Amino acid sequence: MQTEWREKLVNRFLKYVSIYTESEAFLEKFPSTDRQWDLANYLVEELKSIGLEDVSIDENGYVFGYVPATVDHEVPTIGFVSHMDTSPDFTAENVKPQIWENYDGGDIKLNENMILSPSEFPEISQYKGQTIITTDGTTLLGADDKAGIAEIVTAAEYLVAHPEIKRGRIAVGFTPDEEVGRGADFFNVEKFGAEWGYTMDGSEIGELEYENFNAASAIVTFKGKSVHPGYAKNKMINAANLAMEFASQLPNDEVPELTDKREGFFHLAKMTGSVTEAKLVYIIRDHDMEQYEARKALFLQIAADIQERFDHEVVVATVEDQYFNMIEKVKEKFQSVELAEQALKDCGVTPNIKPIRGGTDGARLSFMGLPCPNIFAGGHNFHGPYEYVPVESMEKATEIIVRIAELTAESAK
Repeated sequence: MQTEWREKLVNRFLKYVSIYTESEAFLEKFPSTDRQWDLANYLVEELKSIGLEDVSIDENGYVFGYVPATVDHEVPTIGFVSHMDTSPDFTAENVKPQIWENYDGGDIKLNENMILSPSEFPEISQYKGQTIITTDGTTLLGADDKAGIAEIVTAAEYLVAHPEIKRGRIAVGFTPDEEVGRGADFFNVEKFGAEWGYTMDGSEIGELEYENFNAASAIVTFKGKSVHPGYAKNKMINAANLAMEFASQLPNDEVPELTDKREGFFHLAKMTGSVTEAKLVYIIRDHDMEQYEARKALFLQIAADIQERFDHEVVVATVEDQYFNMIEKVKEKFQSVELAEQALKDCGVTPNIKPIRGGTDGARLSFMGLPCPNIFAGGHNFHGPYEYVPVESMEKATEIIVRIAELTAESAK
């Protein structure tokens, strides 16, 4: 990438991460935090300034814009999507990025107390000689997904500045509240107008993903009876003990810390408890739909078995689907994957095709009528102070967006 465009890309990213956009879970309000509007409104003006058409922001904070076509023949409109919010898992307020040029392959001292080391994060070794952007150890960075936004906006500006590049119309979209599972809640697929799209929300360079977990949230609540412990025999119902009994009956090796690849899990995300009431909040994940359904059934069956011992309501369990494996919809527009894979190769990047152990806006968008594979944005160690992104990975992601636009137009001739 030319120095001018590299600088544009980096400066954009640094600007975006300086804007505090952390979302917040379990709020009915949408977007969940008012601060997300700061970046949304900024992006509206930026997209207008670089020459995009029909730039808009709706009442829910979704930002859309369009790169005009430069060909006369019919070409499918394709889209690129990233999210504006950062994770509530770790603060993103007052981010102070550090830029390490010509990384030497060794330890990076984030601050007096924190070191980003290849011994703990070996993936960073592959970026020796490159430019790395890190945190100062007090916040997350926000590469998830402000790297994606910077790549999309820079690619869009590049396309507008180079009308000689043959392309159809390109839609770009930026969403709030992805990190709390609501990024697609009010996404207007019809207005977006793309036949398929790509989320620029992956991690390591080369990632191309079109499979993800089937996902559910699951909550089980226990209602106890408090009696003086000295006189509690055959009277007390200890809700906290019932909660521990429930947890012990789930497979103890099917948890996030002991699984990888396509292996599913039960994840205890939160627990509260006393004698009178206890609550366990889980997420359930599996790539295979049959196994996913079996996991949900097991969760409910354990609760039912405990409840059977009592003559009044003691256990209440609920399981709610969150999103499904996007492959079921992406395969209907598999050209999207083939074009992306070719674009990676054309840009000198080896495709790393693998299932996502998580979800993106694209998973839900795929089931809303916008098949949406996921492409790397370049960052690592998301949601924490060791987050970093190599500038060269961001450059390649930007080039790949441009190349996908070209290939889509060529394939439509």
